[in-house]
Amino acid sequence: MSLSRKWLELIKTRTKQPLTIPRTPFHTQLQYAAFSGQSFERHLFDKSPHQNPVQYNRLLFQYSRDNLHWEALNLFLGIRGLGLPVVASTLSSVLRACGCLFDHVIGRQVHCVCVKSGFEDDVSVGTSLVDLYMKTNNVEYGRKVFDEMNERNVVSWTSLLSGYAHNKLNEQVLVLFHRMQVEGVEPNSFTFTTILGVLANERIVERGVQVHTMVIKNGFEVDTSVCNALISMYFKSAIIRDARTVFDSMEDRDSVTWNSMVAGYVTNGLHREAFQIFNHMRSAGAELTWSAFISIMKLCANTKELRFAQQLHCLVVKNGIEFDHDIRLGLMVAYSKCREMEDASKIFSTTAVNFFCQMIKDGVRPNDFTYSIILTAQPAISPFQVHAQIIKTNYQKSSSVGTALLDAYFKVGKVNEAAKVFELIDEKDVVAWSAMLAGCAQIGDTEAAVKIFRQLTSEGVKPNEFTFSSVINACAAPTAAVEQGKQFHAFSIKSKLNNALCVSSALVTMYAKKGNIECAKEVFKRQGERDLVSWNSMIAGYAQHGQARKALEIFGEMQNQGLEMDGITFIGVITACTHAGLVDEGQQYFDIMVKDHHIYPTMEHYSCMVDLYSRAGMLEKAMDIINRMPFAAGATVWRTVLAACRVHRNVDLGKLAGEKLISLQPKDSAAYVLLSNMYAAAGHWQERAKVRKLIDEKKLKKEAGYSWIEVKNKTHSFLAGDHSHPKSDQIYSKLEELSTRLKGAGYKPDKNYVLQDIDDEHKEAILSQHSERLAIAFGLITTPAGAPLQIVKNLRVCGDCHTVIKLISKIEERDIVVRDTNRFHHFKEGLCSCGDFW
Repeated sequence: MSLSRKWLELIKTRTKQPLTIPRTPFHTQLQYAAFSGQSFERHLFDKSPHQNPVQYNRLLFQYSRDNLHWEALNLFLGIRGLGLPVVASTLSSVLRACGCLFDHVIGRQVHCVCVKSGFEDDVSVGTSLVDLYMKTNNVEYGRKVFDEMNERNVVSWTSLLSGYAHNKLNEQVLVLFHRMQVEGVEPNSFTFTTILGVLANERIVERGVQVHTMVIKNGFEVDTSVCNALISMYFKSAIIRDARTVFDSMEDRDSVTWNSMVAGYVTNGLHREAFQIFNHMRSAGAELTWSAFISIMKLCANTKELRFAQQLHCLVVKNGIEFDHDIRLGLMVAYSKCREMEDASKIFSTTAVNFFCQMIKDGVRPNDFTYSIILTAQPAISPFQVHAQIIKTNYQKSSSVGTALLDAYFKVGKVNEAAKVFELIDEKDVVAWSAMLAGCAQIGDTEAAVKIFRQLTSEGVKPNEFTFSSVINACAAPTAAVEQGKQFHAFSIKSKLNNALCVSSALVTMYAKKGNIECAKEVFKRQGERDLVSWNSMIAGYAQHGQARKALEIFGEMQNQGLEMDGITFIGVITACTHAGLVDEGQQYFDIMVKDHHIYPTMEHYSCMVDLYSRAGMLEKAMDIINRMPFAAGATVWRTVLAACRVHRNVDLGKLAGEKLISLQPKDSAAYVLLSNMYAAAGHWQERAKVRKLIDEKKLKKEAGYSWIEVKNKTHSFLAGDHSHPKSDQIYSKLEELSTRLKGAGYKPDKNYVLQDIDDEHKEAILSQHSERLAIAFGLITTPAGAPLQIVKNLRVCGDCHTVIKLISKIEERDIVVRDTNRFHHFKEGLCSCGDFW
């Protein structure tokens, strides 16, 4: 039985039933949208006393042409309800609307009307039916309609070819195209576009070249859509030259043309050409479409072109497509590849929050996995808000949810809330314990981290590599005892986890930060595998310990191995050059970072470069960098300039830097103190007095300079001129002894480091009682002869103390390590690792 007869049988059972739209939620929405979206023209027709079928059919055709498919269906229902006659063009338009809405249910009902009305043999109706069934994946019905058509034209054939291509039946497309030629049907531009698309997908380039010849023979070589298909085919077959030839020969180019060129170059790895064509596209005023953005974002990710990705992000926002899922994903990947994790995280957070809010709005109940994911979306969502929802849905005692929640609280500095969440977790697994340890490490609370570690082991929880990594990171804090990190290192060896990558990397970082660069080097050498954290830690460690050449050797090893580097790598390298006075080398590495590794400088990189030139006394060069920065200089940059101006006695520039710094941080006493010290160093006592008066008026508190030393697992801290320590008398007695021996060794106090307008005798007394000297004196009287001493100071070591400590290391025959705010100083036999440049 033919398909038409099948429909006739169906009609016999339904002749008394009106054409209806099924009452599914989708179709209810369809009807509502159609009725509520009626145009002004439709309103006029409804008010007209004379129902003219020609006018209705014309309006329905217009709806279909303008892609107002819901309106077209609604109007067709109205026509049928009024009993008005329909023509072939009406039915073709309605069938097109059904196809575009991918609705085969209504389409079949309209098919019944076509048969009943006697239009099943009309070529336009038959073609529309083929198109409908192919678009709704009813290939068999579409082919039967085509085969039963008495008359077929090129549009019919093209609809069938497009349908098979749409359903990815490419072999049948090629067979039908051959049959079409045999039957003498001349292809049109749409036919060629379809067949070229299939050949492109199948990578049958030889046949594609033959079809290209037919395109020229039939006069379609200037048709834009055909040329677009040719470009796509040649790019997919990696025939770049022919794709470019087609592009260059085109008279008219649309957005698809440009997008195909960009995507083609990106897919074939021709990054420079892709950027060039994209810029050409913009200068030509071509519309930037969704696919163009996706292609160029992929290009930015592949080439790590951060600046271009940021510009593209602005264009996305300007074009109003920043909330598109694929666009956001593309931006996220581009920022991640460029190691701009903060920007990538922001995009992820916003997207996740939008989905979560929609989920709650739709009444979908979140589960533990949902909460664990959404809590990572900071700062786009508050952990307090999510916590309330967690309590409401009774997930507060879940281990996975509690772990994610306490981590979120730690990240916003809410330590007490994190601790409360941790206590509520019913079954604390090793992940929950590790999260608490990581939080303590994050806020630098070593004591709490050690306490938690002991608690977890006492409760029988076996620590894993992440547990050790977290607690060792906590032991890297400035206030942590030196021996604590060693104890956990020993524990990790006993647990056979010391060689785990995250543990060994944490050990390298911990030893470097605690002043034991040799142990850091040994751990680094023994690593079976190394991640970027390990390499960066060694470079930064050597830089902070004044061993610039060794830092550069590690960097050279990374280069030789072709390892990937990030912005932190170059911060370590430039810092090493800064501390060693290697100005030219520092500039060279900065250029390598930008030109060779395509890492765009951040504020921290520019701060390092300003520090590099400032320390070397090249203040004009430092200011040139500040003036050429793509963003306004931050407080760190101006603080660096101001400190250098004090050393190099550049009062005018120092005054400018001080004003900039105070405007950025008006409540930070350090800015005023630096400015005051610069005036004092230059002998401008009146200006110094004005700044000091300003400090008093603003009621700002200067940070007190203090030093501490660890002896027998106990930390002892000292302020300048401090007499509060139980061994104060012995300490000052040792200082007097040292003073005599120092003078015998040729020491003369440098009173320029006393920034007060007092007599020389008082200046000398002040210098002799600096906090680091008190700590060293205490170490000398409480440790065995020859034992090394390690001092930590919260401020920069002054030049006079630096000279004194060098001499003490020689006359006392001690190795002394002093860590100040800038670096580690290793004093041995009267010399310092910094080479007197710090």
